[in-house]
Amino acid sequence: MKPLYTLAFIFILTAPLAAQNSLDVGLAAGTTNYFGDLGNDEFFQKSSMSPGMAITVRNFISPREITGMKYAPFNIEARLSWHRIQYDETEPVNGKAGGELRNYGRGLNFRNDIFGFSSHFSYTYYPNRRLPLHKQGMAFFVYTGVGIYYGRPKADLFLGSVDIRNRYYFWNDGTVRDAAQSGGSGHVIEKDGEYETDLIDWRTEGQGAYDESKASRKMYSPWHIGVPLAAGFRYGLNKNITLSMEFGYYKFFTDYLDDASEAYATYKQIEQHFAGDPVKQELAKYISDPTGLGTDGMVGPRTSRRGNPDVSDSYSFINLEIAYKINWNPKKLTVLFAKKGL
Repeated sequence: MKPLYTLAFIFILTAPLAAQNSLDVGLAAGTTNYFGDLGNDEFFQKSSMSPGMAITVRNFISPREITGMKYAPFNIEARLSWHRIQYDETEPVNGKAGGELRNYGRGLNFRNDIFGFSSHFSYTYYPNRRLPLHKQGMAFFVYTGVGIYYGRPKADLFLGSVDIRNRYYFWNDGTVRDAAQSGGSGHVIEKDGEYETDLIDWRTEGQGAYDESKASRKMYSPWHIGVPLAAGFRYGLNKNITLSMEFGYYKFFTDYLDDASEAYATYKQIEQHFAGDPVKQELAKYISDPTGLGTDGMVGPRTSRRGNPDVSDSYSFINLEIAYKINWNPKKLTVLFAKKGL
């Protein structure tokens, strides 16, 4: 009975690909650009450029052999991806630094390494669907789909471990120092570039607590749903190798990829979260408001908005991809497995 069960299992796996005899497997690398609640004086935030990579398997739908077509214009693909997004509002931009920057007083920074799996429905315009791609020039494609992504925003707020004695002080002249500006002195230091602070853990906007209006702001999850949209060109080097250039835009249903959405946590919310622990309370006040200029801990006109909850976060991914065509015959594989008694 074992061979019978094995054949049934193979059939279930290969049934969706019954007419399929090849798949393209592509490796892409490129840059991301973040669009969200953090930013300074940049229309296109080039200072947020970060790396990204993706592995894509495409062409799950093959044209019917009787048509003589080599390509199906409508197709399905699957992708595993890693995208890094980040922004630091204390870094100089366009010749401006310190208090000259629009959001320097807010002083927020973050980095988020986002890992995802997505499925896309694509359309490719082939000039001649009967010829191999390397004999017909460039093909234009577009796709959209849906994916699930995981990412925890983190910040670089300490020179070393998460200890209030290691915090940064942001002076109006744009320098980072080891003492408050109000004291009149302090040594200039460099950020260590280590994103040691997990922002979800510190509930920077009072998530999960009741504020003065008794309204509760929900905790957010590191798991997110995203909708990728993309367009690009594909060129065949030979019958097996294809090069692609793609511009993708990833729109999310969350405003917390950057940990900024609404208002600063109030001091009452912080005391509620970290009751009986004055050390964590002091840390939480600093992590939510690194410069100390954003909030006095109360709800009112003194507290500026930490973000814009009406617009969710997103990012772009511009990449170059090289893909290799893998050919096989599912029917022959099934017969081969059956002969080996698998």
